[in-house]
Amino acid sequence: MAYEFDRTQRIAVLGGGPGGYEAALAAARLGAEVTLVERVGVGGAAVLTDVVPSKSLIATAEASNAVKEAADLGVQFYAKGANDKPVKPKVAINLAAVNKRLLGLAAQQSEDMRTNLLDAGVHLVHGEGRLDGPNAIIVATAKGGTDFDRIEADTLVISVGATPRILPSAVPDGERILTWTQLYDLQEVPEHLIVVGSGVTGAEFASAYRALGAKVTLISSRDQVLPGEDQDAGAVIESVFTRNGMKVLNRSRADSVVRDGDGVLVTLSDGRAVRGSHCLMAVGSVPNTRELGLEEAGVQLTDSGHIRVNRVARTSMPNIYAAGDCTTFLPLASVASMQGRTAVFHAMGDIVNPPEDRNITSNIFTQPEIATVGRTQRDIEDGVVPGIVYKLPLVSNPRAKMMGIRDGFVKLITTRSSQTVIGGVIVAPKASELIFPLALAIEHRLTVDQFAEAFPVYPSLSGSLTDAARAMHVVR
Repeated sequence: MAYEFDRTQRIAVLGGGPGGYEAALAAARLGAEVTLVERVGVGGAAVLTDVVPSKSLIATAEASNAVKEAADLGVQFYAKGANDKPVKPKVAINLAAVNKRLLGLAAQQSEDMRTNLLDAGVHLVHGEGRLDGPNAIIVATAKGGTDFDRIEADTLVISVGATPRILPSAVPDGERILTWTQLYDLQEVPEHLIVVGSGVTGAEFASAYRALGAKVTLISSRDQVLPGEDQDAGAVIESVFTRNGMKVLNRSRADSVVRDGDGVLVTLSDGRAVRGSHCLMAVGSVPNTRELGLEEAGVQLTDSGHIRVNRVARTSMPNIYAAGDCTTFLPLASVASMQGRTAVFHAMGDIVNPPEDRNITSNIFTQPEIATVGRTQRDIEDGVVPGIVYKLPLVSNPRAKMMGIRDGFVKLITTRSSQTVIGGVIVAPKASELIFPLALAIEHRLTVDQFAEAFPVYPSLSGSLTDAARAMHVVR
């Protein structure tokens, strides 16, 4: 007689972001009794104040750039002025309307996710939750009130996300000194936006607001923007930034940010002062794990407050799992979703395919975008793995010429012995869409010769991928 796994487990999920949502949905579909606790709305900060609204804002910025750069392709916009003389119109951004739209999109996405959970049979509880030992969650159902629900479960999944890091010397006020969650209250494009922090978040918003017409100063404490990314990619983005009129201050550290009348004053560690109308603090995030009863329940945390998890998203307690930005794994929404599903599959005895660094794709939504997957050039240079790196500039691609693309490249990384694809970088418009073939090549361990056998459309930007693969046939 075949063994049947128990599908009637009670599973409680704390946090309804990408990780918690996918965990709850997967568990319900496998027949578990599922309760999800969320304090702000299904989708969490990722949907309501982070990924969805920020990428919607970036889409608007891309549309603005497309209009401005259309003249390079021979498309000119004119209006009739006095005496029917042509007048070149300016691109105007109604930021209040933009923010209303993107927050509406975020709310709709949250509602769609909520509907999916209810249709799957998930019980939703709105309120502030914390662990009460390893097998229960206590929920305050009214803020500041005394009404509590106690949810007992066989398995707990913690997916409480993270919030912007706040520096004592640069406390946001929601008006002039802002975190990225507060940008959507702005009614007009900032006259001069100072961005402190040149990581992914800082670079994305600096790129977007410059395209929307703001004067932008980007303060970076490192030698180059995007210091944790591919060095060639960072160099391209910094070159585009400066060419588009952005002021980039490398090797500069902000000591303090204060209100200065109707603007802000940023004082650097070397004594220089930068004045602007607004300042965005993009100096990282901290996990929302404080006062959740995690350590009391036996869950191990790092010094930074992140939850220690293994490859199947399991914590130090066998029945407690964790997913997303609150864990020690990669802080990506797609990874959080995979962790949530993996946690439930493992807890319920289903097939588990844990995420691995070697096949995780990520994208930075600057203009142009930067998409990466797998091993990096730094891994090769540092001797982590023996390999070969080949870079092909996009300027040689016929479709890029037609589209007026001047910046970007395709980079392939392979093993030295068999030339199996193990990594890649794409810097291009919509690189997030172009990276998928490389992710498949890595997942299925294709060699460059096997990858080059695929037929891309001619002309297409994806043709640069097979062009690079064919070029590597003779590179040793």
